[in-house]
Amino acid sequence: MDVDFLAVVTALLLFVTVVLVLLGLSGGGQTRGQVMVRERLASFKRGGELEPQQGQKRDAFGPRVIVPLLGGGAKTLGNVLPTSMLKGVEKQLLVAGEPMTLTGFLTMVLISSVSVTFFGVLLIVVATGGSIGLVQVGIVVAMAAVGFFMPFFMIRSRAQQRQTAIIKSLPDAFDLITTCVEAGLGLDAALARVAEKVEGPFADELKRSLRDVALGKSRRDSLKELGDRTGVPDLIQFTNAVIQAEAMGSSIGTVLRVQAEQLRVKRKQRAEQAAYKAPVKMLFPLVLCIFPTLFIVILGPAIITIMNGFPTK
Repeated sequence: MDVDFLAVVTALLLFVTVVLVLLGLSGGGQTRGQVMVRERLASFKRGGELEPQQGQKRDAFGPRVIVPLLGGGAKTLGNVLPTSMLKGVEKQLLVAGEPMTLTGFLTMVLISSVSVTFFGVLLIVVATGGSIGLVQVGIVVAMAAVGFFMPFFMIRSRAQQRQTAIIKSLPDAFDLITTCVEAGLGLDAALARVAEKVEGPFADELKRSLRDVALGKSRRDSLKELGDRTGVPDLIQFTNAVIQAEAMGSSIGTVLRVQAEQLRVKRKQRAEQAAYKAPVKMLFPLVLCIFPTLFIVILGPAIITIMNGFPTK
């Protein structure tokens, strides 16, 4: 059916506004007092007092309206999604380095879904002139699904990249830890030295573990949480071996030497595996891109010569 473009856009904007208002009023949005408390805590962590400009921004439109609306929508979305999915998201956020909270992630999912859905509806209305059918509805539903799952894919991709960076830095880091322990340093001092010399996510995780130990947490719990936060099997195996060696009174240096040797072997095996996969991965670009071009360059002049050899009427 034909619908006026302006009427469709107005109705869609009204629908989105009503949905956001209802989500905000449904509870779970942050009140003004909660926003003020969060600002005071952030200022305390920085070691300074609350700036006058921040006090003036409390009455701005964003903290008073937008933040509660998005907070209420995120809480409603969290109540709708399955618990297993939320636990998986929390695990992915932890492995990714906790770039945001679960509420912030749900807010991003809500914004992404609404934005992509609105863009899809607007694109279809402009392309079809207001004619909406079953195909158009299917496209809108597909775009809504893309907008919903896009943040999940981004978090999973970031977690995998962080794990890859940790895996690449483990062999050299473990060699340095083994050298420091065999030179006479304790395990905590060796880990601190590695955290100073090595850069990347592994160094950040080591610093966090050492900070937890300095605050009173046991080394056993700190190392166990280190493996759980990263989700890297090699690092989990290392932490379990160190914990077991401490419990049984074995030599830490011997355990570290064995773990470092195993990591070097695994790095060599991963390099060989990547080399074996390279020809298979090169097959598709060769067949789809390079071979057709070669056929055109080699056979093109011959085809032109053959066509010119035939008599024309």
